[in-house]
Amino acid sequence: MMRVKIDRLYPRYLARKAVANTILKRDFSNEALSREHKLKSGLASNGDQHDIAIVGGGMVGMALACALASTPLTRHLNVAIIDSNPALGRIGGIKKGELPDPRVSAITPATISFFKDVGAWQYIQENRHAIFDKMQVWDYTGLGYTRYNAKGVGKEMLGCVVENKVLHSSLLSCLKDKDFHKTIYPSRLTSMDMLSRPPAKELDGNSCESTLHSRGNSAKLDLSDGNSIYAKLVVGADGGQSRVRELAGIQTTGWKYSQNAVICTVEHTTENLCAWQRFLPSGPIALLPIGDNFSNIVWTMSPTEALDRKTMSEDNFVREVNKALDYGYGPHPKPGLLGKYEEFCWEVPPKVVKVASERMMFPLSLMHAKKYASNHVVLIGDAAHTVHPLAGQGVNLGYEDAAALTKVIADGIAMGTDIGELSLLKKFESERKPANIMMMAILDSFQKAYSIDLGPFNVLRAAAFNAVQRFSPLKKHIVRYATGEQKWPLFT
Repeated sequence: MMRVKIDRLYPRYLARKAVANTILKRDFSNEALSREHKLKSGLASNGDQHDIAIVGGGMVGMALACALASTPLTRHLNVAIIDSNPALGRIGGIKKGELPDPRVSAITPATISFFKDVGAWQYIQENRHAIFDKMQVWDYTGLGYTRYNAKGVGKEMLGCVVENKVLHSSLLSCLKDKDFHKTIYPSRLTSMDMLSRPPAKELDGNSCESTLHSRGNSAKLDLSDGNSIYAKLVVGADGGQSRVRELAGIQTTGWKYSQNAVICTVEHTTENLCAWQRFLPSGPIALLPIGDNFSNIVWTMSPTEALDRKTMSEDNFVREVNKALDYGYGPHPKPGLLGKYEEFCWEVPPKVVKVASERMMFPLSLMHAKKYASNHVVLIGDAAHTVHPLAGQGVNLGYEDAAALTKVIADGIAMGTDIGELSLLKKFESERKPANIMMMAILDSFQKAYSIDLGPFNVLRAAAFNAVQRFSPLKKHIVRYATGEQKWPLFT
């Protein structure tokens, strides 16, 4: 009897199943069409809506993300990070014992404090780095020099030299540990549109009220992988050739120097504990400690000389470096040339015995954006300013930008202001623009002063060096400014 009932009911079950499948397929088809329509009309799911889109996941962009994640008023924000660099997917990718990378940064005590505040410093301490408390600067004429000692100016340190890959990896590790809503888009920014009013309603007349409201005052970013995302604030942290700056129509001013820099890692027989810089006729050469008997060379010279030194044999290059840091181009400084010193403590830099990395060469330039902010867009780091590397201040300025922008965003949230509002972003610009211009002017003046090789100018430069060496209050203020403690190079 049961068998008969099953035989009678089974055809009905199959018929109902067929109808259900037809309806299901139709529903899925309609849903797919709806998704396609939403994508075409710019109304994809809420997952593509962000508070902030950071374009550029390098050292400065990641520093901003870490600062936002570490600040009580901003840690709840939904942040997108747009960068096609595969390094963003490799957390903790620094291998113990591998040779140093030639790309390094000399970070200031102010930057170290920033890294400690956001929680990234602990990761730097786990990797190779070199804290230095002494610095010697002199010129090739033998007439002038100055030597800085951290203890002599009431400091524990003057700075720390860290490989860029270590800085970047430390920030990535720090961000991974944060309870922070972030999405990394491994793509490039192709276009950007500002949405000044809510998009149109859907074809069926039903509006996505929350999505429309949130996107009505935001930027639409189209990515190279075909996706589009939305953000209330777009941060251009994408370097000197910034796509954000270009799409926002922000003009720049600046010039190219008739100089290239050659950088590489070199090795000594003993550990280097001092930062050295000598001004030569064609530009400065710096020898920066990076730990484990390694130092970093940053040598500025004419493009022709740079190409020659990049391609010459290793033995010849080592000989040229030691010549540039020792007796070559002129004599050692001596006491009594411009008056008696109370204390003469000039030292010879450690001898280079080997080149431990590839030699890299890049042109030098100065660039400054005419404005840092426009509606829903702000620039930080090299996207806003690039400087001569002679004092190693470039990335430190970028970290100061990241810290200042985080504070401005937090203040805006506290006041209930739209974080993309131009009046809010102008507060960031008014704080950082004058400070950056001042540093750029000082570095550019140094570059131009040492581009002239003429007797009277040589004596004046030497006199300036010696004045700094002999006048302790002046030296202290220079150190305070260079280390980020003092914002202006004036007596305050």
